[in-house]
Amino acid sequence: MKVVNLKQAILQAWKERWSDYQWAVNMKKFFPKGATWDILNLAEALLEQAMIGPSPNPLILSYLKYAISSQMVSYSSVLTAISKFDDFSRDLCVQALLDIMDMFCDRLSCHGKAEECIGLCRALLSALHWLLRCTAASAERLREGLEAGTPAAGEKQLAMCLQRLEKTLSSTKNRALLHIAKLEEASSWTAIEHCLLKLGEILANLSNPQLRSQAEQCGTLIRSIPTMLSVHSEQLHKTGFPTVHAVVLLEGTMNLTGETQPLVEQLMMHIPTPLFVLEIWKACFVGLIESPEGTGELKWTAFTFLKIPQVLVKLKKYSHGDKDFTEDVNTAFEFLLKLTPLLDKADQRCNCDCTNFLLQECSKQGLLSEASMNNLMAKRKADREHAPQLKSDENANIQPNPGLILRAEPTVTNILKTMDADHSKSPEGLLGVLGHMLSGKSLDLLLAAAAATGKLKSFARKFINLNEFTTHRSEESTKAASVRALLFDISFLMLCHVAQTYGSEVILSESNTGGEVFFFETWMQTCMPEEGKILNPDHPCFRPDSTKVESLVALLNNSSEIKLVQMKWHEACLNISAAILEILNAWENGVLAFESIQKITDNIKGKVCSLAVCAVAWLVAHVRMLGLDEREKSLQMIRQLAGPLYSENTLQFYNERVVIMSSILEHMCADVLQQTATQIKFPSTGMDTMPYWNLLPPKRPIKEVLTDIFAKVLEKGWVDSRSIHIFDTLLHMGGVYWFCNNLIKELLKETRKEYTLRAVELLYSIFCLDMQQVTLVLLGHILPGLLTDSSKWHSLMDPPGTALAKLAVWCALSSYSSHKGQASSRQKKRHREDIEDYISLFPLDDMQPSKLMRLLSSNEEDANILSSPTDRSMSSSLSASQLHTVNMRDPLNRVLANLFLLISSILGSRTAGPHTQFVQWFMEECVDCLEQGGRGSILQFMPFTTVSELVKVSAMSSPKVVLAITDLSLPLGRQVAAKAIAAL
Repeated sequence: MKVVNLKQAILQAWKERWSDYQWAVNMKKFFPKGATWDILNLAEALLEQAMIGPSPNPLILSYLKYAISSQMVSYSSVLTAISKFDDFSRDLCVQALLDIMDMFCDRLSCHGKAEECIGLCRALLSALHWLLRCTAASAERLREGLEAGTPAAGEKQLAMCLQRLEKTLSSTKNRALLHIAKLEEASSWTAIEHCLLKLGEILANLSNPQLRSQAEQCGTLIRSIPTMLSVHSEQLHKTGFPTVHAVVLLEGTMNLTGETQPLVEQLMMHIPTPLFVLEIWKACFVGLIESPEGTGELKWTAFTFLKIPQVLVKLKKYSHGDKDFTEDVNTAFEFLLKLTPLLDKADQRCNCDCTNFLLQECSKQGLLSEASMNNLMAKRKADREHAPQLKSDENANIQPNPGLILRAEPTVTNILKTMDADHSKSPEGLLGVLGHMLSGKSLDLLLAAAAATGKLKSFARKFINLNEFTTHRSEESTKAASVRALLFDISFLMLCHVAQTYGSEVILSESNTGGEVFFFETWMQTCMPEEGKILNPDHPCFRPDSTKVESLVALLNNSSEIKLVQMKWHEACLNISAAILEILNAWENGVLAFESIQKITDNIKGKVCSLAVCAVAWLVAHVRMLGLDEREKSLQMIRQLAGPLYSENTLQFYNERVVIMSSILEHMCADVLQQTATQIKFPSTGMDTMPYWNLLPPKRPIKEVLTDIFAKVLEKGWVDSRSIHIFDTLLHMGGVYWFCNNLIKELLKETRKEYTLRAVELLYSIFCLDMQQVTLVLLGHILPGLLTDSSKWHSLMDPPGTALAKLAVWCALSSYSSHKGQASSRQKKRHREDIEDYISLFPLDDMQPSKLMRLLSSNEEDANILSSPTDRSMSSSLSASQLHTVNMRDPLNRVLANLFLLISSILGSRTAGPHTQFVQWFMEECVDCLEQGGRGSILQFMPFTTVSELVKVSAMSSPKVVLAITDLSLPLGRQVAAKAIAAL
């Protein structure tokens, strides 16, 4: 008999009572090769015929079971066919369908094309919806049965439904496939949620506790599907976090003026909030205790009591609830109060109850409730009773810094308002305000408070405007002229002091583009010596109008003292360098005697100290260019200018101005004095103005210094401020590649597991000195070098290899999440690698892999194969980042894209070794550090083809990992994920 269609073939088999085996053989004869059974809808046709009567047809069902077992039909076609049955009143049919589901619902798989795998996800979603509807119908019947007094039948069917639901959902693989299906078909998921609510209402009245708990468990599993990627394990087994500690120490020591937002982002780590806040306070107290006296101590005080509370206020916005966060801060303080020796030492250093000040500030900022504050204060007060050294009388008269800093903060606001007024109306009143600022340590207190609260830039801007105002003179009396000279001098000195203490960016960053450029900015950019800035003493900026220079030389040489009326101070400052050159030449050639030089230097520093600062700025540049035997007279002149003038005729606030001038000159000359091994005694200012100067031991190779200091830090377990400064100096001297390469070598030498993990945290914090550049070097040069050179593979063994993988991922994530922001001020000073360097190093046009990658993949038979010939159309380098059109001219994006291409080629390679293991650790760490919905994942640079290679690695062959590493927002990403999971 010639069979016309599928239905006829099934009916004939039933009539003639073929066995399942016989049926399969005959079916293959009737339907020659070509169309697959799924295209012919075999599963649906069999079910349709089997379910015609009130009870299912056992013979036709046996055909279906045989078709499933022998893989004639796909799981997805069977699930789709089952989900079309909706007459739940036919118990026996429903039970038969549940039995069929039982055959395979916990071991679904698909090895076909990506589209077929997505089909399986959708079919599973339909089947889940069907199971829920079936469960709801059974529960409804049970309720009705209870009312009628015949519960047994309904209860049996409900139990069967819940059993299949539980079996289907308990498989992580199935939940992962459902997660993809939910993203593919949002409307179907909404229907499932409605069904779940309805089922909950029906089951609420169920008397059988076992069935009810089983149903609740299934509901929980379904609700967990959308969020199955955002579950994080808390790091509760740790109590110390060197990374947080070092980031806080680094910011407090070197970046008080930095914006709070980048610091907040850097500090957002997966650590329980109380332990995290505790770590911040610990680092602050350690910083306070070990900060050098003077400006360093004031900076730390401002950082601890003003800036960190503001940082916590921002962190509070990211936390889940205000109440929780205040509770966490309270818990952190409870922990902190147990560290009595640390608090006692800080109190002794600051001569006050530091915790008390901190608690008040936190309460003021809304980080602590008043009740918590009072409770904590009382506890600390009781603890202090047992510390006799905190009550000595000798310190009773010294005012504690924390109190002064907290009082300075509102003063800064008042001074800014005063500076906004019209200077021409009451210059004397303004001079009085500035005079108060100069006395004692007021200036440094105010600057530290302004820096910590983000007001230093506007502070500097106001002083630049004031300085500019004094350069425009009108008809003036002698008194007005002396006030103008003083306003010019004080503003000039203050600005130099700010630039040296907090970096020139504070002054230059907000320069009004397009408008006039003010005198001080011009002078600072061209004439002021700074760390890492070498000036040319013959530059045109030091060679102004010759007639003005001659008149200035005559003025300095002939007059007993400079007349103030109508004096153009800014011109004198610009001309002084050329005048000093003339005077030096005259002295060198014997035209002027030493007595004349003394008179000239007295004239220079007699009225305004800024002239002496400008003169020394040029002399420093000049001395650098001279031979050893030619320097004596220039250095002698610097000595003459550095000392104060003992005279009756000086202007107001002379001693205060000389103190600031000395500090400025000491900073300016430090480099050149070190290079020429000269000493100049600057007048003592009562404090160490250059605490971190001369850190490197002389006559020792810097590589030795680096390895020594790293070994000490590793042994100790945390990075102190002094070490941070040494690392910073070495980074300046050796360059980023030298610095990073040598520290990675030290890490790879370490074989003790606990030490390698400690080293990762410490290196990460050290790399924060210039994270962007270090990351480019680490991911773009050092890692590819280790991975492509087989002679270095042995160094990637565990434990150092695991540690390096962890460090690389941390650096990549940190740089990627923050590289859209600005580099911090301390990083801007360093030489930045040009973007072009990275374009030539990694010549990616926007779609193609670099030459390095093409070479690496050419030894494979076909790098374009995604694991089945049908997917060959996908380029081996296509990644989510290209579909998101990420800018590939950005060096970091470029380096990441190339690193992932290299990883992909290693995974697809036929030779395994430590480098393959390293790549696995790297990917595992990427998954561990993933922040879903967070700051953009670096995994978007991974080629889609890598996924199928990764799941072959045992540790990575889990559905959750596949979901985590693919970009599920893209249809192609979902296809790749479905294909990889379905094949597991």
